[in-house]
Amino acid sequence: MAEYKVNFKELKSRVGIDDVAYSLGYRLDKKAGIGKYVELVLGDSRNRQDTIIVSNRRDKASQTFFRRDGSKGDVVTLIRENLDRFVVSGDNEWQKVAKVMARFANMPEPEYKQEREFYRGAGHTSEFDPKRYETKTIDSANIPRLFSQRGISDESVRTLSPFLTLIRDTKNENFDGYNVGFPYTDTNNEVRGYEIRGMGGYKSKAAGTNSSSAAWVADMPQGDSVMVKSVFFFESAFDAMAFYQMNRATLPDNLALVSLGGTFSDGQITDVMQRFPNAKAFDCFDNDVAGRIYGLRMMALLEDIPLKITKTDKGLMVEAKGKNIEIDTQRPIISQVSKSLSIRHRMGQWLPPKAFKDWNDCLMNKPMEPIISATKSDRDSNLAEQRKSSMKL
Repeated sequence: MAEYKVNFKELKSRVGIDDVAYSLGYRLDKKAGIGKYVELVLGDSRNRQDTIIVSNRRDKASQTFFRRDGSKGDVVTLIRENLDRFVVSGDNEWQKVAKVMARFANMPEPEYKQEREFYRGAGHTSEFDPKRYETKTIDSANIPRLFSQRGISDESVRTLSPFLTLIRDTKNENFDGYNVGFPYTDTNNEVRGYEIRGMGGYKSKAAGTNSSSAAWVADMPQGDSVMVKSVFFFESAFDAMAFYQMNRATLPDNLALVSLGGTFSDGQITDVMQRFPNAKAFDCFDNDVAGRIYGLRMMALLEDIPLKITKTDKGLMVEAKGKNIEIDTQRPIISQVSKSLSIRHRMGQWLPPKAFKDWNDCLMNKPMEPIISATKSDRDSNLAEQRKSSMKL
């Protein structure tokens, strides 16, 4: 594939500041009026995190923004300020910015020669080598900014710090610093790899990480697996931390948070639940088709019911025990399946509120679709849904 030159001027003509801002969770401040300038606000009236004033709202190529503290910029500036919110790879910041803008412009993402050579030469590591990585504990007085950028409080980090680490890959010649590592452990509590997150949207796993049966597991109280009564499964460790922070006051004692790291392996579910023989599993996966499939697969494992899952125009079709069950992906799956199959309810669901893709987006108030003009009734309803969110079957 040929490497093409990125034309930022053309990309800026297709991608507006408002396009990027809405995707990040900013909302139009109608009280400020709509004229030559519009104000976009991040957060609600009680917790306003940022306000940007955007000019030339009808002309994407000319859009700029400023803040009342004097800072200003264009769409590239806004992307650079929030680069960690976009999952893109690249050797430097500009490569990542170009990829983000290409996505918004519905254009092919640029492919860089260095990346192709890196992937070709990376090779495959079949077994995790702990000697390759340097790790150190997180300093409670100097918590990495990466967490606050994901809405995760210092208090949450400190509480979960026994299950977090800072990690450096000694074989990475391009980056000599530390990222945040989420240790993957097995049934013997031995580290079998890491889910790794870093600034600028960096997302990876340690070479040779066992994603077949090991997972990130944060059990409280630590080391007393018999006492754990509830195990909450997520697609990422950030989702798990966000869920814990948002629901801490109503969560049961003696629980475990589990991240599958974006992949789903039968062995991860079964091995984790073997650690906690007296616990019930909860599906906390994303609010999308993939998340519903993960939930169905987990239910099949825990209930010992072989399932065949097929995507349809209306949602999903489940074939089990000679029955065909249509699944509406917008509704909890267990109540739909239990109408046709006898299940023992070894799994519950505690899903993100419907407006949000996952728990971390919920914490950051970043809904899947921008809501420009929410009424007070809408806001009250959304707040009530979050408050009533509980361990639903």
